[in-house]
Amino acid sequence: MDSTAVEVVVTGHVQGVFFRAALREQAEQRGVTGWVRNEPDGSVHAHLEGPVDAVQDLVSWCGHGPPAARVEAVRTADAEPIGAPSFESG
Repeated sequence: MDSTAVEVVVTGHVQGVFFRAALREQAEQRGVTGWVRNEPDGSVHAHLEGPVDAVQDLVSWCGHGPPAARVEAVRTADAEPIGAPSFESG
């Protein structure tokens, strides 16, 4: 099974709308590991790793997020896998 890792930064109205909790739930459903955290600038930053299709699907989900989110942009960059055993929300 091919796997991948990416860093994702989501901007817009994405804090205070359960974006991190929803992303964690979506990641767990897809078997994606990594982490997500709020940044001081109001963005949400995530490291996602796992099967290529699952990670790509989760990045696509980040384009709209949970119902209360208003996503303006999603930036991605290839990353090195960190071997995360689960998905953490910080």
